[in-house]
Amino acid sequence: MKGRLLSLDVLRGMTVAGMIIVNNAGGRLSYDSLRHSVWNGLTPCDLVFPFFLFIMGISTYIALRKWNFTPSAPLLRKVARRTVLILLIGWAIHWLECAWDGNWLPVDDLRLTGVLTRIALCYGMASLLALYVSHRHLPVIAAGLLVGYALMLWWGNGYQADETNLLGQIDRMLLGAGHLYRKSSIDPEGLVGTLPALAHTLIGVGCGHILLRKEETLERRTIRLFVTGFLLLAGGYLLIEAMPLNKRIWSPTFTLATCGAAALLLATLTYYVDLLGRRDWCRCFEVFGVNPLFLYVLSEVGAIVVGKTGIKEAVYTQLAALISNPYLASTIYSLLFTAVMAAAGYVLYRKKIYIKI
Repeated sequence: MKGRLLSLDVLRGMTVAGMIIVNNAGGRLSYDSLRHSVWNGLTPCDLVFPFFLFIMGISTYIALRKWNFTPSAPLLRKVARRTVLILLIGWAIHWLECAWDGNWLPVDDLRLTGVLTRIALCYGMASLLALYVSHRHLPVIAAGLLVGYALMLWWGNGYQADETNLLGQIDRMLLGAGHLYRKSSIDPEGLVGTLPALAHTLIGVGCGHILLRKEETLERRTIRLFVTGFLLLAGGYLLIEAMPLNKRIWSPTFTLATCGAAALLLATLTYYVDLLGRRDWCRCFEVFGVNPLFLYVLSEVGAIVVGKTGIKEAVYTQLAALISNPYLASTIYSLLFTAVMAAAGYVLYRKKIYIKI
């Protein structure tokens, strides 16, 4: 791990651990901070996925810099292979859930969208743009995507959570309702919403450039990242009267605010962890951070297994019998499930096994 910025692994680990916690509540009741906003608004839970895309943008910059951002057949095959692999894993998880219920060939109702689908698409497109487009133009592309998306939301009833929303209409036309998220009329990881998520990832690529500039000291780079984060966060909140913060449609202000928050937190971690060397406290997050996608996928598969076999219900029933507060009991279950994932990650960490997906 020599030469790595540990703060990147720590923030990545915080994010993955947060994703697992919020996705695995024990009961139907959860604290508001562990639930996504119903529509407009921002909760701590809403930060985890955008933080992951932001860090993925930085990681993409680091990975492609080793190739001097020069396209080549081996590099393009690597990018394509990883993109397709993440897509297939995401669809396989959805298939497993259907197959467990007896639907072995869910041709008409296999969900094609989802967290891993969005990660794959953003990774693939951001990698190609970083390879084929001058990096001076990437901020312009990100800004263009956000402005164009803002106009689409404005003209297309984008801030309404109903069937009139243009985003949902386009997703249903392209994929069909059976292949989308079914709990609302708007798929939170729909195809159209991937456009601002791509801008989000490109902002991460740009912050990777700021953080890894060789001609400046790490202290100077950290200050630049902090200022960038502040400006992004301020810009996002200054525009919320016209464009509310909304994770489900990944509104432009949501992109700016969450990228800004992620940059501020990363700059803070870089200062304390990499500059001051205060590292003892963050080992648990490093465990998640060095095998992020593997542990996330393991948690998704594990959640299906414990849910379908009745293990989850049995464990939560025991917790609810001991803890009268259902919100607390649900949270304790989430933490226990995450601890099991941490134990699996710790074994890999100790053996220095890093599974790249």
